[in-house]
Amino acid sequence: MKKYLRQFLEYLEIERNRSAKTIQNYDFYLRRFFEWFGMEKKPKDITSDDVRKYRLWLNRLIDVHGEPLKKNTQNYHLIALRSFLKYLSKQDIETLAPEKIELMKMPDRHVSFIAGAELERLLEAPSKVIPQTLMSLRDKSFLELLFSTGLRVSEIVQLKKEDINLEQDEFTVLGKGGKRRVVFLSGQARYCIKQYIKKRPDMNPYLFISHDKRSKTRQTDTPITPRTAQRMIQKYAKLAGITKPVTPHTLRHSYATDLLRNGADIRSVQEMLGHSSITTTQIYTHITDKELRNTHKRFHNKKKKNIDKTDDLQ
Repeated sequence: MKKYLRQFLEYLEIERNRSAKTIQNYDFYLRRFFEWFGMEKKPKDITSDDVRKYRLWLNRLIDVHGEPLKKNTQNYHLIALRSFLKYLSKQDIETLAPEKIELMKMPDRHVSFIAGAELERLLEAPSKVIPQTLMSLRDKSFLELLFSTGLRVSEIVQLKKEDINLEQDEFTVLGKGGKRRVVFLSGQARYCIKQYIKKRPDMNPYLFISHDKRSKTRQTDTPITPRTAQRMIQKYAKLAGITKPVTPHTLRHSYATDLLRNGADIRSVQEMLGHSSITTTQIYTHITDKELRNTHKRFHNKKKKNIDKTDDLQ
């Protein structure tokens, strides 16, 4: 099993071009299965009954925080195992058919977003800080860029100044799985980034960096961390009087919601978000469903509505 696991992880790295983090996750999930199943056994020993017992074990497993594993985390374990079996099958190694592993049905995912006055207050919050500092200029341009592009927080913190051509309204970003996609700059985002870069005295190549004097990494060529971005948004959400939790992903959801509400089709939104599958983008269909309901009310069975009005007049 150790040999096959090593080969599978190398396959993910070379053939599938998976990120180091993804490979690390697969390694973790599969080692957990092998520890339960037995590393000394062979692939042909894996049966459907073993998988059933493993799913039961996962469902009863308590994590380091004393909590049971979340349903989606249990699914990640099964996805890793299914991918491993699929790899073995391609290598003509006898084992359980990967399609025998069915994932746990998940409840519909709830999408949290902000819009309207709340969104405006959040985007304007860094400009309300007196006096304006390099950090507040950074935070303003960060929020505007995040809402303008719908970037993942992992993508935006890795941006370098050279990645963005401020004379154009678009640039290319490297997303999940090494896939590149085009994202678009609003005029406001471009203006704020220009103002921020103009005030920067450093030579750090990254677009968003720490300006905290207490930070040990302030003088090094490193970007801000996703955790710093999270705290930044929480800070301005509080200043904006928004009581519900707001994360970088909330602004990504808000970006997608704004596009759909203004008439964008879901395939275009899929491309702009960098989703590999349309299924992922369909979590936003609650927005289009609402618009469909409004369309139904406006246009369906107009003849009957006219008859009802005539009856009212009589």
